[in-house]
Amino acid sequence: MLVRSIDEVTDTVDDIKTDNWRSKRIVLAREGVGFSVHETTLYAGTVNDFWYANHIEAVFIVEGEGEIVNKATGERHALQPGSLYLLNDHDKHQVLPRTEMRTVCVFNPPVTGREIHDENGVYPLVLEA
Repeated sequence: MLVRSIDEVTDTVDDIKTDNWRSKRIVLAREGVGFSVHETTLYAGTVNDFWYANHIEAVFIVEGEGEIVNKATGERHALQPGSLYLLNDHDKHQVLPRTEMRTVCVFNPPVTGREIHDENGVYPLVLEA
């Protein structure tokens, strides 16, 4: 059994900060459970282009409001607390937070914590050694 609090992750190597978002990686590939879990905060007014070509991601909105855009179709969806979006087809997407948005994200396969988004918003597939 693993019990871990956000406070244990905050300001460690598992707390990734960028100009647009901050991601606290709570469960990573090293735990060996087949998925990873992150608390990610997206900052108000930012434009976030992502494409998880190597991962499936589910995102649950805990706080804040914004919008997600399917970049292939232009379809737009409002996001607010209680919304969930599932990128089950490796969807290219854009997240536009109107207010600061706190989310819980699940990735399969799990991320290791060493991935960096490339110029297309993609995480490379990194397998634990």
